[in-house]
Amino acid sequence: MQIFLNLITKSTIGSNRHIQGSFINRNIFIDGITNFIGFSLDQKRIFAFFMKFNLLNSDTKSDARAAVLTTAHGTIETPIFMPVGTSGTVKAVHHRELETDIEAQIILGNTYHLYLRPGMDIIQGAGGLHKFMSWEHPVLTDSGGYQVYSLGANRKIEEKGVRFQSHIDGSYHDFSPEYVIDIQRKIGADIVMAFDECTPYPCSKEYAKNSMHMTHRWLKRCVHRFDQTEPLYGFDQTFFPIVQGSTYHDLREQSAVFIAEQNQDGNAIGGLSVGESHEMMYESTALVCSILPKDKPRYLMGVGTPVNILECIALGVDMFDCVMPTRNARNGMLFTSEGIINIRNEKWKNDFSPIDINLGGYLDTLHSKAYLRHLIISNEILGAQISSIHNLSFYLWLVKLARNHIIQGDFSTWKNRMVRKLANRL
Repeated sequence: MQIFLNLITKSTIGSNRHIQGSFINRNIFIDGITNFIGFSLDQKRIFAFFMKFNLLNSDTKSDARAAVLTTAHGTIETPIFMPVGTSGTVKAVHHRELETDIEAQIILGNTYHLYLRPGMDIIQGAGGLHKFMSWEHPVLTDSGGYQVYSLGANRKIEEKGVRFQSHIDGSYHDFSPEYVIDIQRKIGADIVMAFDECTPYPCSKEYAKNSMHMTHRWLKRCVHRFDQTEPLYGFDQTFFPIVQGSTYHDLREQSAVFIAEQNQDGNAIGGLSVGESHEMMYESTALVCSILPKDKPRYLMGVGTPVNILECIALGVDMFDCVMPTRNARNGMLFTSEGIINIRNEKWKNDFSPIDINLGGYLDTLHSKAYLRHLIISNEILGAQISSIHNLSFYLWLVKLARNHIIQGDFSTWKNRMVRKLANRL
């Protein structure tokens, strides 16, 4: 049995994108075999080699689409928002709430933070991030490029990679494209990201151009390393490259063409939501989405507000992540089905209505706005918990509703109505 498993593994890992479309029947065949020869669940996962992206419906008045993304740890209904679990935890939220109240289908971890703490020896010793944090659903890891960019003077970017100083203890570390892939193999996320440079905004066109070309060269090294290595935990990992180019349309177009030519199983759009206007972000996103393959998922990194998400769904984006719902929640900002609430404001002091009755969740119908305001004003930990769970529940509710309207065929009409409502400050 082990010889057969090794033979199948070595002959297919690293070449999945070339035969993905023809694997469905073979996967059914292998699934039948495993039922008879008694492979364990972890061994069976080795046969779920290929992430599959199945388009279900597209909006006729926009580029919005509904699809199903299948990974070794489960399926994801897109469009989807991914709660950010930077260091192996979504701040102030327990896994039970993530699963039952928020209904998260995939969460995001960060290579930079996990590398520094708890470190790869501990994560690998646990059997990967899924087992370390007891999360049975899909995980995506950012490569750490954005975090390195945010270190400013505490990092040095060169062709070979980046040397940076830890924000924890000041120690020095080196990230190369190859090493970042090795780290993400040890973390064991279902979807791993290319190592890139996130350009600041504003930046000169010359800087953006040089950075983009270096990101492309780094990508080639990432792809080579990814194809030359194997998953460590008995299930497949999928690799996403990242489009860069700042807000310069010709650079974005050039980068999108290059990324599409790499023929990976999914693609990401980076370097946006870093200070540019919403209009500039939408222009760049629309341009890139018009070039990236329609039959592969598109991930817009680090975006954004509820309005941003709806507008970018309309442009053809499938996946989103952002710290905004949890970070703003801890400061008392709530995103609701009727608009934006600053729960610290005096007007909510005697408001005993539910937080958001339209969401229908446990916390949103149990607790009042007045009670939540009291907790936030008093700096009670429970206030941060309730606010975070609410905001994430709202984000997942919103993308689920968007998906339903794409399938029903009235997304554009619904979206235009929702955008006006969600931008209101109550």
